[in-house]
Amino acid sequence: MKNELSLLTLTAVESKDTSHELKRMFLRAGVIALMSMTLSGCDAGGGGDTILVGEFASLTGKEATFGISSHEGTQLAIEELNAAGGVLGKKFELKTEDDQSKAGEPANVVNKLISKDGAIAILGEVASSRSLEAAPICQQNGIPMISPASTNPKVTETGDYIFRVCFIDPFQGTVMANFATNTLKAKKVAVFTDVKSDYSKGLAKFFKEGFTKAGGQIVGEFDFNGGDKDFKGQLTAIKSAAPDAVFVPGYYTDVALICIQAKQLGLNVPLIGGDGWESDTLVKIGGDAVEGHYFSTHYAADAASPKVTAFVEAYKKRYNGKVPDAMAALGYDSAMFLADAIKRAGSTEGTKLRDALAATKEFEAVTGKMAINAQRDAVKSAVILQVKGGAFKFVETVAP
Repeated sequence: MKNELSLLTLTAVESKDTSHELKRMFLRAGVIALMSMTLSGCDAGGGGDTILVGEFASLTGKEATFGISSHEGTQLAIEELNAAGGVLGKKFELKTEDDQSKAGEPANVVNKLISKDGAIAILGEVASSRSLEAAPICQQNGIPMISPASTNPKVTETGDYIFRVCFIDPFQGTVMANFATNTLKAKKVAVFTDVKSDYSKGLAKFFKEGFTKAGGQIVGEFDFNGGDKDFKGQLTAIKSAAPDAVFVPGYYTDVALICIQAKQLGLNVPLIGGDGWESDTLVKIGGDAVEGHYFSTHYAADAASPKVTAFVEAYKKRYNGKVPDAMAALGYDSAMFLADAIKRAGSTEGTKLRDALAATKEFEAVTGKMAINAQRDAVKSAVILQVKGGAFKFVETVAP
């Protein structure tokens, strides 16, 4: 810009124009300089003094505890990264939008985070249905998206800019099928699926495949719609089928009511599910009715590993003694995974960042050591927890 100013000055002086013309030329130079500075400040989230990362989560609505937990974990990671100096000589700025647990909102807020705010990457969502809505937008814009906890395989099938730090439903479904067969010694299982949820339908599919492959029998398949309040008709039919266990791949609000009504009907067999169960609200709503039931998830807060212990202590200090659940741990891991990839890429440019994320062969996450496979899914272990004494207790770890 100095050379441009000099050239304009020289042109103005060498001409025999009036002093008015000279002033006009200097004004033009100033406008050009201002435009240049404005454009240079518009690099996608990484050209300023901070690196802007977008996050979308269900902070209100039906699955709000998921979104709040994942956001708190993400926020803690960003704060720790910034306290350590950030990456590439810059601090992170986290811009979070609430999708209200509603269809349609993920597209709105992610479009805003990319087009208006200039996010260099997107973190979110927990629910697979909402991640599936946002993923095509990130893919079309060449912006990497990292889901903390969406386990439906279709999420990363959207394209090569879409990643996750959790295991996927084929693995989780097989884990629970093997648990039902080997630990619970179940021979007959009924499956109760939320037909409005991609997460629930996917998990049910892979559980059924795994259980029947192991020699088990599916004695009934029953449906509900997420948000229903009365499940007694289906549960009465399930009881009549005399299963040894019931697989309920749903979210905690529905599961709690299902457990209450199952107990009222005398359906006294283990109910088992996936990571959609994990919320304190499950126990708050379900009370004694959820006691003794099991679910698979991504980590156990009472696991005795140094990384888990450090995370739990930091989280409790930051959030008034609150014990972090799996969604909080995965939110934390998603932000740390992004920061690690930025360091390795040496850039926040979309293509370079995508390539660094895809090249991850070993990353030490709170939720366990993981690698990213060719489908951009995390390869890692799962844990089984049991509701016991109003808390979630570690039962066993299952390797991939």
